[in-house]
Amino acid sequence: MHDTKNLKLKRNLTALVEFSRIINSSSDLQFILNNVLLTCLGKFLSTKGLIALNENGKIVVKHSKGISDSIIEKFPSFKAGNNCISDEKLKKFLHSVKLKAAEKISSSDDCIGIVCLGEKLNKTEYTEDDLEFLKTILNISATAIQNSIKINELQKVNRELDSRIQRLSVLFELSKEFGLFSESSKVAKLLIFSLIGQFLISKFAVVTFEDDETVVLESKFDNEELIKRIDKSGAKSIVDSVRCNEIDGKYKSFTELGIGLIIPMQIQGKTKGLIFLGERVNKQPYTDADIEFIYSVGSLAIISLENKRLFQEELEKRKMEEELDLARDIQQNLLPQSLPDYSSFDIAAVNMSSKQVGGDYYDVIPLDTENFCVAIADVSGKGVPASLLMANIQAFLQIICRQDIQIEEATGLINDLINANISDGRFITFFWGLVNNAEKKITYVNAGHNPPLLIRNGEIIKLHKGGMVLGVIETTMPYVSETVNLLKDDVLILFTDGVSEAMNANDEEFSDELLEKLVVELSNKNSNEILETIKSEVQNFSKGTTQSDDITLIVLKVK
Repeated sequence: MHDTKNLKLKRNLTALVEFSRIINSSSDLQFILNNVLLTCLGKFLSTKGLIALNENGKIVVKHSKGISDSIIEKFPSFKAGNNCISDEKLKKFLHSVKLKAAEKISSSDDCIGIVCLGEKLNKTEYTEDDLEFLKTILNISATAIQNSIKINELQKVNRELDSRIQRLSVLFELSKEFGLFSESSKVAKLLIFSLIGQFLISKFAVVTFEDDETVVLESKFDNEELIKRIDKSGAKSIVDSVRCNEIDGKYKSFTELGIGLIIPMQIQGKTKGLIFLGERVNKQPYTDADIEFIYSVGSLAIISLENKRLFQEELEKRKMEEELDLARDIQQNLLPQSLPDYSSFDIAAVNMSSKQVGGDYYDVIPLDTENFCVAIADVSGKGVPASLLMANIQAFLQIICRQDIQIEEATGLINDLINANISDGRFITFFWGLVNNAEKKITYVNAGHNPPLLIRNGEIIKLHKGGMVLGVIETTMPYVSETVNLLKDDVLILFTDGVSEAMNANDEEFSDELLEKLVVELSNKNSNEILETIKSEVQNFSKGTTQSDDITLIVLKVK
């Protein structure tokens, strides 16, 4: 009898080793679950069973044998946890479908899921030895199941990241292509071809609003009928995307034309045109990411169209000096026209170009009600070439800061985009941070820019963590970020070297030391007073000389 018991133990051990080898040979979740369930059914001579896993805190059936779909649909909803197999709803379900054994799948005291098995063919009950052996099987299975889930989640994240990077690359290429065309019809064709390639659509239209006139640039609809319905429906006031179900409710006349999505093309919050799209050939709905991409492409197109129109108008009216004045206006429009208001921060900013157009850039971009992006940059050189690079980094930042990408990786992506677009040895110093209004904290990366000054209790902390300047080489060494918790009455000063390197009549610099001494003395004032005082001190210092460099300042004071 002792030999028989040893033989049984040896067979069980051999079976467990082989079982472990099989389920750890694949990362496919269904393969693992199928082998776990078949092993349990074979071991205990049962004809039915199921495996349910923890999905967002709820136990959900993922695999079953010998149980109909109609019964699986009745599987109760209950929370995952250490006592989940004791849930009363689960017990009632097991009794109703004659599932006699249930055991938890655990890993590091966390509930991964449960296994439920039907009665044995010989009608005997599950013994303590049976349940202990079942627990052993599930303990072996837990790691394989958990690893498979994590691998699947990682693959999903990687696919989403690859898709975002691919679309960002497309946007970058389109931003260059749009700039090559002087005719609105060619811009519209490029816009439509890019969308057809991405989303497989057969019905579309691109319209712009010029003064009171609606102009159809590209269309697969009846143009006269489309214009009539746009004017009659008040669609010119659309400021957000309108999906199929909303079109049915608000703009039913467009549904009759087969339109399934409307995207506004905006400049500075004003709708300058609309993109109308029919349903996709593969019948798939437009996702949030799809709409975000279409909106970005539309923004590039309408900015290109608007810039071409403005340039053409000014070309007819003015000579080169007047064109430079227009370029200055366009560049200033790329900077914030007004600063957002937040309960925890008092913000002020100023930009003064040394020529008609400059290479300094700053932005304060609201991301949602509690988060915003603050950025400052300085392009090497001055004039029109510097201003064009400034416009590029503004476009990149407006797109990238709204993507769900870590700030270090996003900085590397911006550097690679800038590097691909620079051919004359120029570079950009750049600082940006993501600020949380509720938690009063900033996560930043400094790409070779003058370290912003954080004044706290009369002391200065310099924000210098980051990496190399933008546009010199492709990103080889990752950028580094730092998170700083901000306190009441902290003052954060962001500036370009046009402030610290302002020259007086004796060729002396204003200097970092003088600036630091000044901001410590001003730290008890509000942001606008601090800004105006620094601006005044720099102008007084360099009085009688020509401004040698662009001057940009941003002041944030914690309320």
